[in-house]
Amino acid sequence: MTGAAAGKEPTTATASHGTPHSDGTAHRIVTGTARPAASPWPRRFLALGLVLAAFNLRPAVTSLGSLMEEVRDGLGMNGTVAGLLTSIPSLCFAVLGPAAPRLARRWGPATVVCAGLAAIATGLALRPFVAGVGGFLLLSALALAGIAVGNVLMPVVVKRWFPDRVGPMTGLYSMALTGGAAVTVASTVPLADAMGGGWRPGLAVWALLALAAALPWAVIARRPGERPERAAKEAPATETAPEGAERARTTTPNTAPHSAHAPRSADVTDARAPRITSSPTAWALAVFFGLQATGAYITMGWMPQIFRDAGVSASTAGLLAAVTMLMGVPFSFLLPRLAARMRNQGPLVVALVACGLAGYTGLWLAPVGGSWVWAVLLGIANSSFPLALTMIGMRARTGAGVVRLSAFAQSVGYLISIPGPLLVGRLYQQTGGWGLPIALLAALMVPQAVAGVLAGRNRSVEDEFRLR
Repeated sequence: MTGAAAGKEPTTATASHGTPHSDGTAHRIVTGTARPAASPWPRRFLALGLVLAAFNLRPAVTSLGSLMEEVRDGLGMNGTVAGLLTSIPSLCFAVLGPAAPRLARRWGPATVVCAGLAAIATGLALRPFVAGVGGFLLLSALALAGIAVGNVLMPVVVKRWFPDRVGPMTGLYSMALTGGAAVTVASTVPLADAMGGGWRPGLAVWALLALAAALPWAVIARRPGERPERAAKEAPATETAPEGAERARTTTPNTAPHSAHAPRSADVTDARAPRITSSPTAWALAVFFGLQATGAYITMGWMPQIFRDAGVSASTAGLLAAVTMLMGVPFSFLLPRLAARMRNQGPLVVALVACGLAGYTGLWLAPVGGSWVWAVLLGIANSSFPLALTMIGMRARTGAGVVRLSAFAQSVGYLISIPGPLLVGRLYQQTGGWGLPIALLAALMVPQAVAGVLAGRNRSVEDEFRLR
């Protein structure tokens, strides 16, 4: 992971590859201090911190899903409020995620990630023991705010510390993130049973993992060059470009073989640039991103309860949910590679939606008999997330275009995903069963397919700016 590459020292930290989201934020935050460490050990320590942080970006959500029935009974929480609880992640990501780059510019990425992990640990440790639903919601929001910050800054720190290994390190933290979700949902019920204290210690125990992850980040944040003011003093003049030069570098047209030169009006980010909202492809990507996020967060929050209500034991229901989440590991590597080789990603969208429709149909007709098959199919369908990120990178030709498209598609998409878990919780409360909620989830796959096919067409947002 760190062998031969450890001794290389690129002259800049602006690697030309990585996740679509990291493209923009990294260019705005990193100002030249992102050289690889001179010896393997510091890079291994950084990689360990990265893995530990990523592992903590889902337990606050998935541990709750495993014990939702006990939490609702213990707090007197109705289905509608439980739906609100499963909507909070999307709300936090939409509202607080954009603040992470500004915080990182002020305090440095490592310090902000450390603070985010401390927020996760605090929220997870305290929320099971507060009195009332309101306190539980507020402390859940605190933990999810820390997750929102980490979601944004993980790609940034990869580019900052591993500019020569962005792809492998991105894959590493993606696997850690997915693995954290799967391990948590599978082991929360057995841990709660082993501790003998019911659901409260079963939820609170995951705070220890977040606290353990915060410790190496506290060390990393104190390294020379990690604080912005110190980095500005220590970095050579050739490494710290002024804002205008930084903007010019981030707006250089992408010279990939499949790209043509974009019009100048699409390459600049000043007031003369067309609004991203004028692009139909941008809207299609935002809708596709939002609907896939809706299905993913409903699955994380409610799938164990669906199986439990069908007669499956709590521990087995956790394992089934873990299988669904683990399917994201291989598909996170496979789908981007397939998508990059295709001029039109619509067939991949349709294939994923078909898996989702088959999974929901089986979950409605025979939730116990084919439970493992439905878990696998829904896990494949929920792999639309890496496909959405890949399409964001392919639908713009310039660095500035990717930044604007990513910010728009993800912020609008997460806002779109907020009502879904609320509505599912309300339907579950009103009907006392899962027939209508599952029918709603299946119905949402249809507009997801339409939006994904439109977003997958071989065109760029810059072309749509010009045509208008």
